[in-house]
Amino acid sequence: MTQSFVATTFQTTAPLVSTNDSTETTPDRESVKVVIYGSKRGVNNTILTLYKLGFAELNEWSPLLPSSNSGEVMSILTRHIVTT
Repeated sequence: MTQSFVATTFQTTAPLVSTNDSTETTPDRESVKVVIYGSKRGVNNTILTLYKLGFAELNEWSPLLPSSNSGEVMSILTRHIVTT
């Protein structure tokens, strides 16, 4: 059964996330990757939904990349979170 993302109103706190593309690691930062697998349409629709929910800008995701499964693609978002 497929479930749609539903936007709800919620209060956010100050972001603990940096969108800097640097791969440099420091003791107070950690790199976290979010990966979406599926059809081209499914991945693009999910990225658009996450954008509308304020999760990530469209240009923060990687281009669609082939996955190991035939007919499937993936896109990766890398975030750097503060770990203090």
